[in-house]
Amino acid sequence: MPSVASRFASPDGPFERPSRSRDAGGRAPVVLMVSGGADSTALLLLAATSELDIADGRGTARIARERLYVLHVNHQLRGDEADADEEFVFDLAASHGIPCEAVRVDVAARARQAHNGNVENEGRQARYQAANDLANRLSEEWGTPRSAARILTAHTADDRAETFLMNAVRGSGASGLSSIPRRRNRVVRPLLDRTHAELCDYLRMRGQSWREDPTNADTQQLRSWVRHELLPVAKQRNPRVVDAIATSCELLSDEDAYLTQVAARRLRDLMRRSSEGMVALDAGRLSATELAVARRVVRAALLQVEPDARLEARHVDGVLQLVADAAGSLTTPMGVDARVEHGLLFLRARRAKGGPRAAWFEVPGTLELGGGHSLRARVIELPHDCDPQVFARERAARTGRMSVLADAESVLPGGTGRLWVDGPQPGDVLCPFGMHGQSKKLSDLLNDEAIPAAEKPHVAVVRTSMRGRIVWVAGIRLDERARVRPTSRSILELTLR
Repeated sequence: MPSVASRFASPDGPFERPSRSRDAGGRAPVVLMVSGGADSTALLLLAATSELDIADGRGTARIARERLYVLHVNHQLRGDEADADEEFVFDLAASHGIPCEAVRVDVAARARQAHNGNVENEGRQARYQAANDLANRLSEEWGTPRSAARILTAHTADDRAETFLMNAVRGSGASGLSSIPRRRNRVVRPLLDRTHAELCDYLRMRGQSWREDPTNADTQQLRSWVRHELLPVAKQRNPRVVDAIATSCELLSDEDAYLTQVAARRLRDLMRRSSEGMVALDAGRLSATELAVARRVVRAALLQVEPDARLEARHVDGVLQLVADAAGSLTTPMGVDARVEHGLLFLRARRAKGGPRAAWFEVPGTLELGGGHSLRARVIELPHDCDPQVFARERAARTGRMSVLADAESVLPGGTGRLWVDGPQPGDVLCPFGMHGQSKKLSDLLNDEAIPAAEKPHVAVVRTSMRGRIVWVAGIRLDERARVRPTSRSILELTLR
C-alpha cells in the first residue's frame, strides 16, 4: 500500500468529467502510467495529440482528452532525483491539460517486509496496484463499468525483447517466452511495435525533454545486463533481432493462449474436490494427459491453491513425478503440499484452514464451517398422502451425497432444536446407512471412502449432541438410525454447501 498520501493536481482551467453515456466504453477513464522516462513521456504526448490503439474495438483512434488521467508512482529510491521525476510528470501533464496523480511508495521497505529483497518486483506490484485502484475509483466517479477502463503502459519492442531474453536466461516455458502481452484485461500496451530509439527520435522532433534514471545503467540488474551487454551482441549478428524476437513472441503468445484454454478445460474435468487452499485431481487421468497440457494443469492448480507461488519448471515436474509414481509427497514454494493418495492428487496450501470448528447447529438454520463451506438444516412437513420413503429416494436421486433426509423426530424430538458439529473423534462409531444396522468405526468408513489422511480432520460430523450419536458424516454417509421411516411425517434435510 502507498506509504505516503497520494498527491493530486488538476490542470489550470476547467476540466470536464465525462458525462454518463450509453457508450460507456467510449467515456471510460484511460490511465496513463508515466514515470518521466523517454518511453512514458512519448506515451503521454501520443495519447494527448495523436492516435493510439487502446484495444477498445475502435482500432487506432484519438482518445478524448477528458478521458485521460496521468499516474506517477514515486518509488522513493533515489531521493531528490525521484522527487524531481515527480515534478517533471506533473508539469508535463499540466502542459497538456491532463489531471495527474502521484502515489509515493517506499518500495525498499516493501521488499524488506516481503523478505525477498526483490525491489524490482515490489515496484512493479506497487505500480499496478496504484493504477488499478485509480482506474476503479475513476470508473465509480464517472459511472462507467470498471471493465471499460484502460490502463496504458509504455512498454516497447525493446522491453519485449529484453523480457524474452531475461526469461530465456532464467529458464521459462512458452508463457514466459511470450514475454509482454499487448493486453491483459484492462492493461494495454499500445507502443509494443515501436522501439525505444524511435520514441526518442519522436521526442527530439517535438522538442520534448525527458528524465533519465541512472540505475538503468547498473548491469548488476538482469534487465540492465540484457539491455547493455546481451542485446548489443545479438544485434551484431542480426541488426533486426528486436523485430525477430517480437515475431517469436506473437507466435508463442497465440499458442500459449490456446494451450491455456485447453488446460483450463482439462483442469475442470480432473477436479474432484476443492475448497479454500485445497484442490484434489484425478491422478490416473492426469497421468494419461498429454505432457504439455498436464504441466499447465498442475501449474494452474498450484496457483489456484497459492496464487503468490513463484513456480519453476522443476516444481511442476516434481508434482507430475508423484503422479507417475502413484504415491509420495513433496512441498513446493510458498508451502504448498502435494500428495498422491487413493488415486487422487491433493494440493494443499499450509495456510489452508483446519477442520470444521466445533459448534452448535441451530435447526432450522445455517452454520459456516470455514473454507467456503457451510451446513444448512430445515424441516419439511410431509402431507399425509405422501410416501416418505419414496420422497426420500426421489430427493436423493436429485441432490446426491451433498444433501440427506433424516427422520426429524428420531434426531430432534419436536422437529426443532440444535445439533452438534465437529470433526472425527477417536473411537467414533456409527451405523452407516445401507449396512442394515451393522456398526463401523468412522476411521474405517473414511478409509473405505478413500479419504486421505490429510483430509480426514476436515470432514464435518453432525451429532445429536456434544457426546451424542452420529447423525451424518457430511457428504459421505447418513447413520442408519436417522433414516426416513414409513411413518415419518417430519423430514430433516441436511445440506453441505
